[in-house]
Order: sequence, then C-alpha cells, then structure tokens
Amino acid sequence: MPLVLVAPHGGTLAPAELPDRDCPACVTVNDANTRLLALAIADAFQQRAGVRPFVVANLLSRVKFDANRDLAEATDAYAPLTPLWNLFHTRIDSAKSRATRLHPRALLVDLHGHAHAIQRLELGYRLTANTLRLPDSLLAPMLVASSIARLDAVAASGDAGVALLRGARSLGTRFSAAGILAVPSATAPAPLLGEAYFDGGYNTDRHGSLGGVGAVDAVQLEAHYAGIRDTEAARAAFADVFVTVLLQYLADHYAWSPP
Repeated sequence: MPLVLVAPHGGTLAPAELPDRDCPACVTVNDANTRLLALAIADAFQQRAGVRPFVVANLLSRVKFDANRDLAEATDAYAPLTPLWNLFHTRIDSAKSRATRLHPRALLVDLHGHAHAIQRLELGYRLTANTLRLPDSLLAPMLVASSIARLDAVAASGDAGVALLRGARSLGTRFSAAGILAVPSATAPAPLLGEAYFDGGYNTDRHGSLGGVGAVDAVQLEAHYAGIRDTEAARAAFADVFVTVLLQYLADHYAWSPP
C-alpha cells in the first residue's frame, strides 16, 4: 500500500560494546513503545484492509543511535555506526521505491512520542508553530517549504494550502473527529504561544517532498503516552483509529483504497 511507517526512536537494544552518545546536542531518551505502536498499526491494517504498510524500525536505544538525525549526531561521530545509519535510510528509500512502483504517490509517517503537557497528537509538516499561526493568506504559500509540498500541488481531493493542514479532510481534523485531539486541525489550527510543539525533523526533511520534489510526502506524528502508547490495549485501540483515519486520508488525497 502507499504508506510507509518509520519508528526511529522506539528501539531498546543497548549493547555494551557501543559507546553511549554524549554530545552536547544529543537527546538520548527513547520514545517509549513507538516501535510496538508501528507494528500494532501494521497488524490493524492487515486485519481490516488485507494489506500492510511498509515498516522501517530502528532497534537500537537512542542512547546508542538516533535514527532521526544527520550522520554526525545520529552516531555521535562513532564511525562503526556509519553503515547502520546508511542501512536505515536505504531501507526507507527501498520502501518508498516499492510503494511508488505500485502507486503514483505515497505517504511516509514518522512515528514519535512526546511528553508535553497537552495530551494530543502533534503533526509535523516542517512548518514551525509561528508559521502555523500566520493568517491563511500568508500560510498557504509556505507549503512549498513543507514536507507535503507535492501533495499541496497534486492532491486528488483538490485540497491545497491551509485545507491540507487544518481543513475538513486534513489529517489532524480526521483524528480529532475520531476522538483523538490533534494539532494542526480545524479545532486547534496552530499551537498557541507558549505551547510546546514538534514540527518534524531529519526524516521528514530527507524523505518528504520539500519543494515539491519526489512522489512521497512525509509527516511526523508525535503521540502522547497515556491512552495511546502505554499499554497493549491502548496501542491496539489507537491503531484501529489510525487505520480508519488513514484509509479516509489516502482515499481523499491519494485516490487509493484497499483492493
């Protein structure tokens, strides 16, 4: 199917022979259970739609390897990890290539977890909170600098610009309508001043459609912990909502439905 799930920060392996990352900018806290969440989502697609998304998951703990950073920061300049960094992104490239051999366009969702005060999904399109707070007329032209720039130009729905971020058929609005609050969306168009928000990172930059280049769009999905990632039952329930929302979203904007 035209969907790639990436779980860069859910690995738990921490072999002693690998040094701990300790550079000044290094973040070493895992996004707990996000790898398990990706697998639960893939299973839910299989059960409900008869197809599975591509899944690329890093198995190493973030203290050893950060799979959402450039090479130097991902490995803390430890050269023996360079082949792993290359392999991780090659696997993503392979999944994107296979998806777009079967479908004209595809979507990549980079799964993360946040610990911010507000319990909602944060959808990152590489547009900052300040950018999202712009008036619609100023925000719409900014999508060319987003990780869904290609979608902005060719969405099957005809939606473009601000409609893709917080319109009725946007990802955030679909999740909010399904009972899981999200930003940006129709009900939360942008984070308010002072509210924490992740707008995406290395993977959305590298594997999305910045500047309208490529056939794969990307969004970073930051999920809160309680009721989403904390238990097997919660992950299964969220996976079911995720499938409902993505089937709608892929039908709307990518003209795809399960065979």
